[in-house]
Amino acid sequence: MDALYARVTAPAAPAVPLARRERRRLEEVFPAIPIRGLELTTDEAAAALFETQADELAWPVPHTDTLYDSLNGAVRLLGPAGIAEHVEDFTALDSDEFPEVGVCRQFAYRLALSFWYAEARSRPMTAGEAAAALYLSLAYRHHQADGAAARLAPSLVSRAIRQGAALIPVETLMGLGEAMTAEFAAPALTCVTPGVTGASHPGVTPTGPGNDWLYRQALPDWQRRRFCFSLVRAHPRQPSPLIVRLDGGGYALGGIPPAGPDGSWRRPLRAEW
Repeated sequence: MDALYARVTAPAAPAVPLARRERRRLEEVFPAIPIRGLELTTDEAAAALFETQADELAWPVPHTDTLYDSLNGAVRLLGPAGIAEHVEDFTALDSDEFPEVGVCRQFAYRLALSFWYAEARSRPMTAGEAAAALYLSLAYRHHQADGAAARLAPSLVSRAIRQGAALIPVETLMGLGEAMTAEFAAPALTCVTPGVTGASHPGVTPTGPGNDWLYRQALPDWQRRRFCFSLVRAHPRQPSPLIVRLDGGGYALGGIPPAGPDGSWRRPLRAEW
């Protein structure tokens, strides 16, 4: 940790606290998705995407901006009346019976998370970021990477991720998360996003010699690194906070959103901006 703090500076606090930027109204589970002058619910957005066959975007996993462009096209094609006509029938469809329905619900969920805060964009933590936060927390310090420790995980994972993530600047957590993913999931990452293996968001140093040195200084125990990464991948139903990119520059640690339509929290391998 001494090596880590020697290389980073604490970020300035947002001028307006994130809690006061939340777009979700009191009666809402998710904030509305603003698009073409409308405020769509997740059901309306998912129905619009479904009617325009947006589920075909599912592979490779699209960026959130790509999903937003697809929704924009769907709204332009269907209009408010068309969306209202289809949403009731769509909500009655079962995701298990119709996988494309589940895909569109997941897409709408991602868009709602992206617009969780005003004057900012947000996304779920990656598996690497959550694993790095878990490593930095006080949890499992004396556990070995075995099945017995893993069975104790569900009641502690979420709290430990939040605790560890709060210890360091978000930009640093993102860099450590990238290095963690590169170490333990590089082949899978290449399959998900062909040709993309480094950082694609501003303010984060891609994995390289300098960043790798910091990673191994901050998270020196290979067994613990592997254990933490495996643990967060094995428990997607444990909540984790959002990563927030402020419009005015910089990053912040957001709140914990509700689970997605399948009852789990997204834990992707790459950052889903």
